[in-house]
Amino acid sequence: MRAASAEPRLRLTHLGVAVSSALTGIGMLLVLALAGMAISAVASASSAPERALAVIEARTPSSLALVTPPPPSPSSNPAPVAAPPPQPSPSPAPVPAVDAAGTVWLCRPGLPGNPCAGDLSTTAVAADGTRTVKPGSPTAGSPFDCFYAYPTVSEEPGTNADLTVQPQETEVATRQAAQFSKLCNVWAPMYRQRTMTQWPTTGFDADAAAVEYSSFSSAWNDYLAHFNGGRPIIFIGHSTGTTVLTELLQRVIDGNPTLRHRMVSALLMGGSPGGNFRNIPPCRSADQTSCVIGYNSYYGVPPATSEFGHPAGTTLCTNPAAPGGGPAALDPILVTKTNRPSGAPVSTPFVEYPGLYTAQCMTAGGATWLQILPAPSSPADPRPRLTEKGTPDWGLHADDVSLGLGNLLQDVQAQEAVYH
Repeated sequence: MRAASAEPRLRLTHLGVAVSSALTGIGMLLVLALAGMAISAVASASSAPERALAVIEARTPSSLALVTPPPPSPSSNPAPVAAPPPQPSPSPAPVPAVDAAGTVWLCRPGLPGNPCAGDLSTTAVAADGTRTVKPGSPTAGSPFDCFYAYPTVSEEPGTNADLTVQPQETEVATRQAAQFSKLCNVWAPMYRQRTMTQWPTTGFDADAAAVEYSSFSSAWNDYLAHFNGGRPIIFIGHSTGTTVLTELLQRVIDGNPTLRHRMVSALLMGGSPGGNFRNIPPCRSADQTSCVIGYNSYYGVPPATSEFGHPAGTTLCTNPAAPGGGPAALDPILVTKTNRPSGAPVSTPFVEYPGLYTAQCMTAGGATWLQILPAPSSPADPRPRLTEKGTPDWGLHADDVSLGLGNLLQDVQAQEAVYH
């Protein structure tokens, strides 16, 4: 009985092993088949890996274990990813026209549309018509500052202008001050100057003059406190600009040794700055500093009714072409669009007429002035001559700066070279 019962159990055991092996084989085949289907589905799908894994799990019987494929080996070479292109460094923010103290700047370094900067290239035209182009651009980070006061140009109604920058101010700043930006950082505040409308109809208005100076000196105080940084200064003014700068020098600079030393020079054209200073002398040599250059330009003796050049004892005349005295050739630099030579066109924004005039300081008839003598004309000379604007009382007042601009630049360059 024991032997008979053992044989069926052995057969069952063999059958179980066989069935188990068969099931195991079938299971493995099923796993491989399902895995292949899932991998095929993943390869054809654009969904994320997590969704592909969910598809595999959904098609796999819960009784079967699923082996997750190992991650790619470190030796795998994924498709290269292009690096983003280098980005340019951000440009510094442009400076505002109105600063924190409320000063409105016509010109200052970094000001967008700065009329005292830009293209400074010049075409020099000789008497025989020969043209020579001189490239020019503002200097960056000069150790010297220029503080410019523009003349009376405002045509606004009323006695004092507001602080709105208008074409009249930008035009005169380009004409008179822009070339100096080759030598210095030009600062020019808007100020509440007396307007053109009062000059033909009224006399001197003390209240309007007080508003004018107060506005200008406020801008100066702002500049000195927040922007100058101890740099030496060249003052530049013309006409009313000379008036407010003369008063500023009298009140603030003349009696202050520190500021007086910081003043490289003061160029005060078209006014009467002579005799107003105790400690600031006239410039009498090209390498003298802490001094004043000033003059009023005429083709002849200023009329007795002229506002400029009188009286002789209190009017300064320094020949920009020869500070030490005597006659010398001027080097006019003018805006091309209003002073074009004849013949071939000039493409630069400025034009230069070296030697077109000779200048010499004169005193006669109770007046002191800069006598302007045109060079002899010839048919070959394409350069136009300047004309007096307005009545004879004004002489060449409108072109005081332009007439000697090339010489003034040379004077300032020489002064900067010896300043210490």
